[in-house]
Amino acid sequence: MSSSGQDESATRAFALTVNGRPVTARAAPRTHLADFLREQLDLTGTHLGCEHGVCGACTVLIDGEPARACLTFAVGCEGSAVDTIEGMDDDAIMAELRAAFTREHALQCGYCTPGMLISARDLVLRLPDADERRVRLGLAGNLCRCTGYAGIVRAVRAVISARRARGIAPRDALARPLGPVGAATASAPVLPPPPQPREQAAGTVSAPAALPDEDFAPAHSFTQSFTVGYPPDEVFALFGRIEDVAGCLPGAAITGRPTADTVEGAFSVRLGPIGAVFRGTARVTRDETSRSGRIVGAGAEAGGRSVTQGVISYRVLEGPSAGTARVALEVGYTLTGALAQFSRPGLVRSVADRIVSLFAANLQERLAGKPLAPARSVNPFWLLAGGAWRQIRAWFGKN
Repeated sequence: MSSSGQDESATRAFALTVNGRPVTARAAPRTHLADFLREQLDLTGTHLGCEHGVCGACTVLIDGEPARACLTFAVGCEGSAVDTIEGMDDDAIMAELRAAFTREHALQCGYCTPGMLISARDLVLRLPDADERRVRLGLAGNLCRCTGYAGIVRAVRAVISARRARGIAPRDALARPLGPVGAATASAPVLPPPPQPREQAAGTVSAPAALPDEDFAPAHSFTQSFTVGYPPDEVFALFGRIEDVAGCLPGAAITGRPTADTVEGAFSVRLGPIGAVFRGTARVTRDETSRSGRIVGAGAEAGGRSVTQGVISYRVLEGPSAGTARVALEVGYTLTGALAQFSRPGLVRSVADRIVSLFAANLQERLAGKPLAPARSVNPFWLLAGGAWRQIRAWFGKN
């Protein structure tokens, strides 16, 4: 047994830098960074809340970028620089934020404050101006049960305004290191450059990207259904118009001219300060006799930071009353890479419930011939907040 009480045969040695100080330690492969910081380094300013990557209380900087310490493996930070709230006593931006938080009464119990300050510091560095909407969106990944957020938003906006007024420009977003933990260090593997756009002659269809594996086994799956107030044949016919389907799905877009059985597209998602656009190809099959279909897709972020593959099987059935249809869905997916920390089945299922409900509402509007609102990227925190759900219930006249 080691001095820390761990069985050394079940641990591995690794080295990293914490708050500017070189650290060599041992930890079990599945020890999370938050537990390592708190239990082995006594850096208890990193708080643990939900331990699902949702509340943001455990946010630290890894290679200068905000990250969830409760979902990051400590040994995966080998060669990286980790900064916690304790290491920011002399940080000029953090000093301004602490003063602004005090002045604007932006803290009460203080449990969320360390992670909130680290996320706020990132916004001060990045945002060109103190736009309230962008500040609120950037803080969506940090939850507070005390303040109501008003003081926090005022504090962050005040610091941004003061710094821009002094001529301090925002950090160039393109200069930020991209990739998994440790990508900014020389010892980390170098990611391949993002694929260059293919040249396409006028009037021709670009060759589709590599098609997904039809027989892949998804890591997670669930079923879902919804009812639409139109006959099954009309609903199934709309499912055959891929542009209309994409227009009804929040965050989806068609990026290439569809063929009879394939389509190139993109899906945009935002989780608080983290945004991603997956681009890929889907294979589409339909069976007119059974009014069913199957969509198998695969996509990746630029640079391959995260890769996903999924399958949606649907069937349009008779609804509970004449002239209505019930759409039954079976969804399976696999997500790997940096965003896999947000793919816990419970969280994904909750978000998927809201997305499907919004999709159903848009489908109803499309069948009625009404224009849809402009496409927006999916923000799971916005969806989980319930605003969309209340709006959907109002659309369908439910109490």
